[in-house]
Amino acid sequence: MDLSRPELLGAAQAAGAIARGELSAEQLVEACLARIREAEPSVQAWQFLDEGHALAQARARDEHRAAGRPCGPLHGVPVGIKDIIDTTDMPTEDGTPLHAGRTPVADAGVVAALRAAGAVILGKTVTTELATYSPGKTRNPHDPERTPGGSSSGSAAAVAAGMVPLALGTQTNGSVIRPAAFCGVYGFKPTQGWVPRDGILKLSPALDTVGVFARSLEDVALAMESLVGHDERDPATRPRARVPFTATLAQEPPMTPRLALVRTHLWDEASPGLHEAFAELQDLLGPACEVHELPASMRAAWDWHRTIMESEMAAHLDVEWQRGREQLSAPLQAQLGRGRAHSALDYQQALARIPQLNEGFGELFDRYDAILTPSAPGTAGPLAATGDPSFCTLWSLAGMPACNLPLLAGAEGLPIGVQLVGARDSDARLLRTARWLARLVEDHAAT
Repeated sequence: MDLSRPELLGAAQAAGAIARGELSAEQLVEACLARIREAEPSVQAWQFLDEGHALAQARARDEHRAAGRPCGPLHGVPVGIKDIIDTTDMPTEDGTPLHAGRTPVADAGVVAALRAAGAVILGKTVTTELATYSPGKTRNPHDPERTPGGSSSGSAAAVAAGMVPLALGTQTNGSVIRPAAFCGVYGFKPTQGWVPRDGILKLSPALDTVGVFARSLEDVALAMESLVGHDERDPATRPRARVPFTATLAQEPPMTPRLALVRTHLWDEASPGLHEAFAELQDLLGPACEVHELPASMRAAWDWHRTIMESEMAAHLDVEWQRGREQLSAPLQAQLGRGRAHSALDYQQALARIPQLNEGFGELFDRYDAILTPSAPGTAGPLAATGDPSFCTLWSLAGMPACNLPLLAGAEGLPIGVQLVGARDSDARLLRTARWLARLVEDHAAT
């Protein structure tokens, strides 16, 4: 392991080096800050960053270790936090002037969990407006004229640009998987309800999920072990035994995984480059991958998602609508207007479809280990929009775990994301399957 460029280390590598005394938290954070000074003018991933405060946290972590006190699994590792997730020592402004200068009185549950694990909260990453569709200032590290995706724009871009090894995002539709795909990093959205959402901007409680960005699956697994848990303030969570993400990831699958290639009715809307890349991936997988056609009736799921999301957004952003509607973007005003017009009957019927949807997928997951599907229609598009989230919609509605794997490339070498989706509560196994697929593609590329 090369310690001459600490900012290039993964979270697991860095935590190990710090635990062994080969690297200090201060050295790691300073290296990340140096990289930010270099790349931030073009990428613009950070909404709030106080270098002095970040270094003070790192020094406190080093003093803690030097005193012989117990260290957590992320001790000294810097993490970026999407700016809709509350932090008591930094502003949380939610990507809107309506919340400018807002400083929370308590950390979000996930931030408290990261601090307990020893992480350094480096700063707040850019979100789109109230975590919806209107872009923020962030640019794609691969091409500053292209979008990084949204709404977790800054988190994905910061990890991709080597500014920080880990970052948190959230997903209600495609806000973790899509930016991970466009920026070429791993993005993981766990089963809905596995990670507490207390202290996070509430858009749609039926759909909102906390996710992770990293440059390796090992780092995703390490982060998830600290984040998964029960919080009585989030009724979607429940008590559960510790999930051994890292140990499960390290295992070889007991049998060759079988994947169901699901294209959905949106397949023709994907780019020719994506079609070509997925055809090559399907050839590589051979008999381990079979095409699975969803019934035509499944198309209605996209309407169910929209009804739920817009209805709940209208309820939870009512204060912003009533007091500052004129400061909201036109697309968000339209979205909230539609949400206010949905009937209670349509909303309740759409909610009732979620358990039915998961029950319907039960037979598929009896036959296959995971679903293979695109993360987005193709490579990142222009900055004017954050891209189409519809390739994530069905899986977000169902609350299934999903992972973006940065395995393919399209025009000009830009990343094309591969999405793996698992059955609810199969998160660790899904990461193990993702590792198997990533190694298969890497080994093929090396030959």
